[in-house]
Amino acid sequence: MDYKVVKREKQLVSGKKVVTSLQNGQHHRDIAAFWREAHDEGWIDTFDHLAGELGVLGICMHTEGDQLTYMIAVEGEHQPDSSWTVAEIPPHQWAVFPVRGAMPHAMPPVWERIFAEWFPATGYEHAGSPELEVYSTEGDPYQEDYESEIWIPVT
Repeated sequence: MDYKVVKREKQLVSGKKVVTSLQNGQHHRDIAAFWREAHDEGWIDTFDHLAGELGVLGICMHTEGDQLTYMIAVEGEHQPDSSWTVAEIPPHQWAVFPVRGAMPHAMPPVWERIFAEWFPATGYEHAGSPELEVYSTEGDPYQEDYESEIWIPVT
């Protein structure tokens, strides 16, 4: 499985968030609906416009119990309206995995392989949250040649 390891200092991110349940796959449905809302209501254009070096981020921030906070965000401190929030991503060493293919279908198989194959085969350990989905602003995310990444904090 292709990957690289990078270190990044802490950074601020800004965006919109949704809190969902990890039970019975509810988070998969809610996150997909959240992205549809971003596109349908046009606020994804604001993210594309403000995107930094990494692009648009999907951030999985684990919370207590069976809850997950998921953000669609960009690097930096932005608040174009009151629905945006700012969060801090702590410094980490990250395992970065390329994802190639049309969204949203290309992402889940890579997530599965990371946890089913990559972690057991390497000496790395998962270092908690957040986990990042990094979406390039280059290319069409609905085409088979679209390139994105999954970033997981590791030790």
